[in-house]
Amino acid sequence: MPELPSKARAEADTSVPAKRLLEQVALPDDAPDEGPDESTWIDVIRKMDDIYAELVHYQVELEVKNAALEEAQQFIASVQTSMSDVLIVCDNLGRIEQVNSALGAITGRSLDELLGQPLQSVVSDKCRSLPLSFPADVASNEIRDCELSLRGTDGLEVPLAVNCSPRYDADRRVVGVVMIGRPIGELRRAYSELNKAHTELKQTQQQLIHSEKMASLGRLVAGVAHELNNPISFVYGNIHVLNRYCTRIRSYLDAVHEQASREELEKLRDELNIDHISEDMSSLIGGTMEGAQRVSEIVQELRRFSAIQRGDKEHCNLADIVRTGLQWARKGNKGNLDVDVKLSATIPVDGFPGQLQQVVLNLVQNAFDAVADVASPELRIYCDQSEKSVTVYFEDNGPGILEEHRLQLFDPFFTTKPVGEGTGLGLFISYGIVRDHGGDLTVEDGTDGGTRFELSLPLSAAKY
Repeated sequence: MPELPSKARAEADTSVPAKRLLEQVALPDDAPDEGPDESTWIDVIRKMDDIYAELVHYQVELEVKNAALEEAQQFIASVQTSMSDVLIVCDNLGRIEQVNSALGAITGRSLDELLGQPLQSVVSDKCRSLPLSFPADVASNEIRDCELSLRGTDGLEVPLAVNCSPRYDADRRVVGVVMIGRPIGELRRAYSELNKAHTELKQTQQQLIHSEKMASLGRLVAGVAHELNNPISFVYGNIHVLNRYCTRIRSYLDAVHEQASREELEKLRDELNIDHISEDMSSLIGGTMEGAQRVSEIVQELRRFSAIQRGDKEHCNLADIVRTGLQWARKGNKGNLDVDVKLSATIPVDGFPGQLQQVVLNLVQNAFDAVADVASPELRIYCDQSEKSVTVYFEDNGPGILEEHRLQLFDPFFTTKPVGEGTGLGLFISYGIVRDHGGDLTVEDGTDGGTRFELSLPLSAAKY
């Protein structure tokens, strides 16, 4: 039998694929003794080429996988290096298997010095009694979050807020624990900064709310001034009349004290019109008292509107609040707006009258703004009352609200008005006030176009 070529013989002696090739091309037992012919050697060489190509393919795949593995290792190493949190990986015996540079920066020890060391070697003295069952406790979910103190480079303790998770192998067996910790000092500093920012935000929000309330109050100055002008003018006029009457009465009394004759007193009485003064005095005083009382009521309403609400909610009549708000808004706005009000005589609710007044004023003011360019402006205010709640509707015949604006209508600082004519806080604050009162404020399309705001509030259990 002729010998195989040197390459084939070497592979037959040193490689399994070559041996497998020889098995594939082995001659049958009944083959003639003169050996294989040329076609058989060609088949052998072809088989060898196929196996060699297969080996090259395996080699390429191995190199690709090895490159991917190296890339993955570099990625993991870069992530660990970039982590500002401390990473510690331990086995079931509590020995350190992997750490990152953050731990080295705190302890002042290199990676080689830390690997294989017990966990107790990096913690402070007060944590040296850390039980060996720590990994097992983590695996059994008895420990998830804890606090550890590391021994820093300067001998000081560095407390960490640590999150612990069990580490599993390919067969889902617990082989250790992974701990990720952040210095509590950083957490406390971050919490302090967050708390400071939150406090400043709350203060800013309160200032904005107060500013919007004052802006609303400013828009009503003209209307309130007109409202106050009527009773004050009435009182002022009555006082002038009473002053003249007082002069006449004093002249008559002087004549009486000087013991003038009866004829002179009768003549003076007719000249000074003392009888008319006597009859008119009662109505003048009553009218003056009524005007002063009206001024006092308006001032009290203004104080309730502008004051910061404290204490418990009051039992109040929402119908009166709506009518008062409408009256103030109409006095402060020019234009001939046709207002149709259909409300129950009493709508008992529990709340802060000043805040509810602000909501009503804002809704009415929005209606005035919406119908400013309408030829025949109209506003309908009506209610739908059930056993437990009431809904007051404010419906105008303006151009309505675009669909894309409707979802943003109650967002802070959103407004469709030109710059300088609106803060975008009115509806946002009104919505918050209504929600605080246990109700809801929504917007819908009007029945005949325009916009309809719906103010819903729970009714009071007590009768008004």
